[in-house]
Amino acid sequence: MSLMPVWGSLLIFILCPILGGLPLVGWITRGLSRKRLSELGTGNLSVSAAFYHGGKVVGILAVLSEALKGIFAVLLARSFFPNSPEWEIIALIALVYGRYFIGKGAGTTNVVWGYVVHDPIVSFLVFLIGGIGFTIFRERRSGKFGVLVLFPLITALRHPQETPLILSSIGLAAFLWWIYNQIPDDLDLKSDNAERGSKAMFQFLRDDRSLISLDQTLEAEKVGQKAATLSALKRSGYPVPEAWILLPGDDPKPLIEALHPSREHPLIVRSSAIGEDAESASAAGQYESIPNITHRELLLPAIVRCLESYEQDSAVKYRRDRNVAEASMVVLVQKQIQGIYSGVAFSRDPIARQGDAVLIEALPGNADRVVSGQVTPESYQVNVREVGTDWRLPETTLEVEGAGTVPSTVIQQVAYLARHLEEHFHGVPQDIEWSFDGEQLWVLQSRSITTLFPIWTRKIAAEVIPGAIRPLTWSINRPLTCGVWGKIFTIVLGERAAGLDFTETATLHYSHAYFNASLLGQIFRRMGLPPESLEFLTRGAKFSKPPLRSTVSNLPGLLRLLQREMRLEKDFSRDQELYFKPMLQKLEQPLETQSVSDLLQQIEQILELLERATYYSILAPLSAALRKSIAKVPDEALDNSDTPEVAALRSLSDLATQARSLLSSDKGVFVQLKQTHQGQAILEQFDRLLNQYGYLSEVGTDIAVPTWREEPQPVRELFKQFCLNSSPERSTPKIKNKGVQQRIALKGKVTEIYSRLLAELRWRFVAIEHRWIDSGVLKQSGDIFFLTYDEIRSSNTQLIEQRRSRFDHDRQLAPIPQLVYGDDPPTLQLPTWQASNRLQGIGASVGQVEGTIRVMRSMSGSMNVDRDTILVVPYTDSGWMPVLARVGGLIAEVGGRLSHGAIVAREYRIPAVMDVAHATEILRDGQRVRIDGQQGTVEIL
Repeated sequence: MSLMPVWGSLLIFILCPILGGLPLVGWITRGLSRKRLSELGTGNLSVSAAFYHGGKVVGILAVLSEALKGIFAVLLARSFFPNSPEWEIIALIALVYGRYFIGKGAGTTNVVWGYVVHDPIVSFLVFLIGGIGFTIFRERRSGKFGVLVLFPLITALRHPQETPLILSSIGLAAFLWWIYNQIPDDLDLKSDNAERGSKAMFQFLRDDRSLISLDQTLEAEKVGQKAATLSALKRSGYPVPEAWILLPGDDPKPLIEALHPSREHPLIVRSSAIGEDAESASAAGQYESIPNITHRELLLPAIVRCLESYEQDSAVKYRRDRNVAEASMVVLVQKQIQGIYSGVAFSRDPIARQGDAVLIEALPGNADRVVSGQVTPESYQVNVREVGTDWRLPETTLEVEGAGTVPSTVIQQVAYLARHLEEHFHGVPQDIEWSFDGEQLWVLQSRSITTLFPIWTRKIAAEVIPGAIRPLTWSINRPLTCGVWGKIFTIVLGERAAGLDFTETATLHYSHAYFNASLLGQIFRRMGLPPESLEFLTRGAKFSKPPLRSTVSNLPGLLRLLQREMRLEKDFSRDQELYFKPMLQKLEQPLETQSVSDLLQQIEQILELLERATYYSILAPLSAALRKSIAKVPDEALDNSDTPEVAALRSLSDLATQARSLLSSDKGVFVQLKQTHQGQAILEQFDRLLNQYGYLSEVGTDIAVPTWREEPQPVRELFKQFCLNSSPERSTPKIKNKGVQQRIALKGKVTEIYSRLLAELRWRFVAIEHRWIDSGVLKQSGDIFFLTYDEIRSSNTQLIEQRRSRFDHDRQLAPIPQLVYGDDPPTLQLPTWQASNRLQGIGASVGQVEGTIRVMRSMSGSMNVDRDTILVVPYTDSGWMPVLARVGGLIAEVGGRLSHGAIVAREYRIPAVMDVAHATEILRDGQRVRIDGQQGTVEIL
């Protein structure tokens, strides 16, 4: 047997990467121009960098050196494998591997010349088609990626029977695609800074057509946020006037020659600086706009004035004060709208920072009269609660506050358009400039209202950490939650996580938890995922597919996360045996004999373990939701018996069934059971059950809330109801997907561990509180929860009364706003609810039922409910289980199909509707309603 193939493959896999890694381009540039490419521009050791920094001669030599590498690799493979052309492609892949990972280049030149030698016909056809396309369209990025599609395609058409060759060609194209998304492109550098002999080439190869317009896909990093936003809006169907872009360093002559301004069709020259109209800095009014360009001769002076405004003292100071990096000015030449009425609009009130009001300032004439600040505009306010798919207002029925010369129909359309733009930008409040020419309403600009950042949302947070939160709970939950989310995001983003402050993921407003929607949106954009990703993962919201390009660029990180997800159950089982079980057994020692220092030491150990448990408590539900969605498993086909509250409920129900035959009347259930040996045995089982599930509480994530072990009355009441009434029929799910069911079971096990650790944590803080009350450090029960953990460790108790007063005030506020704009929330104003007979939420447990409303904002107070009761609650947690099992239907202000309330409702076939905003305020005790757990509707009868 010949050893030639063995030696050939070894040479290809060893020699080709080494050859690709040789920095010949860097050596040539260093030797002829005395420049180090690794320290210039993008840092790439590429052929284009050699042309840019070294000039034409250096560039040509660089091409020859890299071309010879590619030719050598192909000929090497051909000499060992003359009848296997796929090995020539494999040799190029090995060469490109070394070129990228060692030589800091993309390997394009290697592949081009190597492929010419490999298959001249395919190469000619690719060059012909690709060259014609680029000459016509002048879009470098599309041309580059188009070639990566062309050469495997033409190879497949030319050699349809040679599957290995086709697959290897596809592999080479995919590898290059991935590399192009990883490294910066030297052709993005300013052409006017290139060596003189290379300027013409770089200007030709720039990523634009001869004239760039808003009809093209534009990137903010290249054309500025203003131009990129207007381009995106125009291509999305919004009414944006036609405009053209002049990039930094480009010759304005072709653009000027192509335009024909006149008195009837004037132009306006506007700025679109890199960094302008950003979320953190709008740069409003910092750069100059030159309107009323009616002759071609006026265009060049106007462009120069606009460019020079970038260096004005006020603009430089503005950028320096807001830490905006120095970049460059892009000029926007736009058709000027001859406005009859014009102005600005804010999609949210920047002063009140709440409510549904759109603020509009308008005047007759052009928009520059309003934004100049030299004329007092007319002010209007319009409440817009919902918008449809079209930006045009279907009928002018909105109520307008304010009066002036602008017709009400125009004001209503502007308000509707402003709110529609906010929805288009995923809920980010917009500041827009608009103009109405008598026939058409135009968008002249749309940018984020920077004073309303960040945006804080109660969605998700309202279920993860519901209700009003005391300082001690927050000082523990916030670093745990933010830290673990940060680790999960960093797994996916890798180096792209740099600059993200994950400690800002959550905060407290009005003593309630909010998530940073702005930061999460930024994270998801970097991950290439749509902004609704978090709601999809946690609550099953609709999810738009991410673009293929972003998926490919994030593939390494997503694969790392997928690996974590695949071994999640194995990792948890390992940690359960190594950490969780030993610690929980160790913590069973009595607390009465422990000193404060001993208790604090145990608390440190619990917190260290809680970080590990928090990782599972976040990833397990996400994994379950993702698998359930992918497999399209209905809620009814899942068994939640491993969830602690469901397991406790079933145990209570079964125990009550045994006790029912021992009762002679409906009075004094526990007294009657004590009178017989069988009854006493049942009570002992009840006590053991209470001890087993004593770690549960009304709010499982809030250590300030007493556990069942401390306050067992709700559980005793539920047991009593089960004894006196036949237990509700339980659903028996038919498990259709074992993979999803395993994740649901894992979620239940994780919840048990997490809840038990939190309970142990609470009991130790309570023990410290008892010591401090006895010694006079604290005054009353509950005081310790108004301290932070650091204050407890330093025995600093000065702020208790102030915080208690604030907490008592905040927990009386209703409703808490779902969104807070900015870090300084305003004083709450209660909304005026519009009468409506129909409310919409998320259907979480199928079935229809009519009943009487009972609003319960907490577990305190009377629990007189029955099967005719439709319970309305702000949220559901494991502690609500004793009440949920006894009602006929459930309505919750927050939550989704995998929330605690939904699980219990499905367990006992109780219709449930979740995510009904402000339900506890809109609905009243005694109202008759019909709820549909399939459609997610609540009808007031």
